[in-house]
Amino acid sequence: MRKRAKQVNLQRLGNVLQGILKKHNIFFDSEEQRLLEVWQKAVGPQISVQTRPDRLKRNTLFVKVSSSVWMHQLHILKQDIIEKINELLGKELIKNVHFSIGAIPSTMSTNSYSSSFSPDSYPLRDKDKKLIEKSISSVEDPELKEILRRVMTKNIIRRRLSANRKDL
Repeated sequence: MRKRAKQVNLQRLGNVLQGILKKHNIFFDSEEQRLLEVWQKAVGPQISVQTRPDRLKRNTLFVKVSSSVWMHQLHILKQDIIEKINELLGKELIKNVHFSIGAIPSTMSTNSYSSSFSPDSYPLRDKDKKLIEKSISSVEDPELKEILRRVMTKNIIRRRLSANRKDL
């Protein structure tokens, strides 16, 4: 009978699944979601766009950062960040923060509309369409042009919806 080769790089399925869910901003662990929310409140919107809490292990929060410049700046602010997070949590859970450079996924929670948002539900005015086309006319790359068109369309609609909410 043939011996089975020893498999070296086995990972727990739970760890693999959790990594995939985290990559797609799907949070299953409510404690992890709470940590993300606390992180965003503690550091503010400008820093939270450039960072992402990765995991908590033995009272050390591991955070991914978009660049070395941000990592250096955050290292200077580290003690203040630890104090603010612990204050928001209401307990001294974090004793250290470890920063490393890594990919920062965009956060869907910053959108003011749902993920089922459809620009077709909110048609643009002709003057808005002309403004968008004029703005992107100098862009030669068709893919980039389409991305800019979508972003500008969503931005106009978002602003209009925000203005309508304020009027209510």
